[in-house]
Amino acid sequence: MLGRRTWFVALVAFVAAIAGVGIGRLVIPTHETQGSELHQLLHHQLNLDAGQQAKINILEQRFAVRRQALELEMRADNARLADAIETEHGNGPRVAEAVDASHRAMGELQKETLAHIFAMRQILRPEQTAAFDRAVVKALTTDER
Repeated sequence: MLGRRTWFVALVAFVAAIAGVGIGRLVIPTHETQGSELHQLLHHQLNLDAGQQAKINILEQRFAVRRQALELEMRADNARLADAIETEHGNGPRVAEAVDASHRAMGELQKETLAHIFAMRQILRPEQTAAFDRAVVKALTTDER
C-alpha cells in the first residue's frame, strides 16, 4: 500500500511541476508567441525615432542576457526537481524545496519581464503608448494553444 501511495505522490508532484511550467509559459511572453507581436509593434508599427530605437535595442540586449540566465536557472531547478523525485519517490522535503526554487525563478522572470516592458514603455511618446498598452494586454490575455 505504501508503494502505491509513494508513486501517487511522485506522480502528483511531477504533474504539478509540469503545470507550473505550462502556467509560466502562458503568463510570460516568449519570442515565438506573444513577444513577437509586441516586437513587431515596437520595431515596425510605432514609428520609433532613431533615439527611441537605440534605447529600446539596449534594453532588449540587457533583458535577453538576464532572461537567458533565469531560463537556465529554471532548467537547473527542473533537473533538481527530477533528481529529488527520483531520490525521494514522493513529495518529500527535497521535492518541496525544488518546487519552491522553481517557482521563485519563474516569479523572478515574470517580474523582470514586466520591468522590461515598463522600461520600454517609458521610452515611447504619449501617442505611442496606447497601442503599446493594447499589445501588452493582448499578449497577456490571448489564449494560444
